[in-house]
Amino acid sequence: MNAIPADTTVDAVVKQTEILRRIGISGRAKMTFELSENLHQTVEAGVMHRHPDWDEQAVRRAVVRLMIGERLFREVFGDTEAGL
Repeated sequence: MNAIPADTTVDAVVKQTEILRRIGISGRAKMTFELSENLHQTVEAGVMHRHPDWDEQAVRRAVVRLMIGERLFREVFGDTEAGL
């Protein structure tokens, strides 16, 4: 418990740890996947909001680019803007 954020009480950390232990590994995995999906939806909504004229494929690639980073994106799709 030496890495408690400044805005979090020790009691809150203890309670969170207790809950996470109680839900078990499958519950924590489920929560992780749900959070990942929520992040993906939020990023996609942001791309669509900024670029309402883009088609579905362009939005999908932009989301991938934001989520995996520029370097890996260019390794997969190349250096051209056609990647978007």
